[in-house]
Amino acid sequence: MIVEKFPDRIIEIDQTQYLYFGGTAYLGLPTNQKFQDLVVQNILKWGTTYGSSRTANIQLTAYDAGERFLASHIGSESTVTVSSGMLAGKLVLEKLKKQTDCFYHLNEIHSAIQIENSLPVFINEKLNTNLLDSKPEKITILTDGVPSFQTRPIDLSFLNEISNQKEITLVIDESHSLGIIGENGSGIYSSIDLPIKRKILVSSLGKAFGLTGGVIASDSNFIKEIKEIETFTSAAGMNPAFVQTLSDASEIYKKQHQKLKENLNYIDSILVQPNDIKFDKNYPLIYLLSNELVEKLKREKIIIASFRYTKEAEPLNRIVITANHLKEDLDKLIQVINYK
Repeated sequence: MIVEKFPDRIIEIDQTQYLYFGGTAYLGLPTNQKFQDLVVQNILKWGTTYGSSRTANIQLTAYDAGERFLASHIGSESTVTVSSGMLAGKLVLEKLKKQTDCFYHLNEIHSAIQIENSLPVFINEKLNTNLLDSKPEKITILTDGVPSFQTRPIDLSFLNEISNQKEITLVIDESHSLGIIGENGSGIYSSIDLPIKRKILVSSLGKAFGLTGGVIASDSNFIKEIKEIETFTSAAGMNPAFVQTLSDASEIYKKQHQKLKENLNYIDSILVQPNDIKFDKNYPLIYLLSNELVEKLKREKIIIASFRYTKEAEPLNRIVITANHLKEDLDKLIQVINYK
């Protein structure tokens, strides 16, 4: 389906209007007037793009402002922005390849943090025995903050069971949890208090935060190392107008996050949750196992997200709730689900 206008809570297809519950604009920012005004003001100040290296002799205060905000919001010592979430993941892996003896991954992680020869953390639902042996080594564990087809943050308690001979680095992709989970949408990073050497967050900012770009958050030493990688120094940074907007929009983020929470609590109060529905009131996705329900929703003029991550995969059907959805939108949606 091709549309000619950004799909917010309403999408128009073939001159017919549908309620839209797709996309990833969880906080509803791309169409938020106050947020748009900030972006426009910052484009007028910083231009439409800045194609220079971040290490050039001219430095822009926009990056300091936005990255300080992100560090405070996430609860990390330091952050650095880059042009995309994908680049954030690849930069981190590029650095860690030289510091890691063995990589491990949880579930079907996003391609931004996939690396060759990574081993599964769990085999047949049991912890990989390599993680329990007494061989001293540096390991890196890769995970999404909220795994695909799940509605709750990843359970990291298994880290307590890993041999103390392993020096653990944890990389967590928070593209679908930063801005959503935690106080004011701080994400998962600050709540991780486990026996590991280092934790690293990578995330797209084009989901909840409504701006094209990515972020890496960790301790100051690691962020300094990232800034020294040739891939980073050779690339243009995130649009400075967008980075400045991150800082300027801090109160808008709080307000929109609260609206999203209210929408999710309302759904929780009226949804009769059958076995073929996955929903948690702290997360803005409802997963549907029934393709028939997807078609019924469409007949009721409701469009949801339905796509395949790979050609071979089954369609991933998910309803996306945003801060912009109105009570009457939610009533219509849940009425169809409850009385399917």
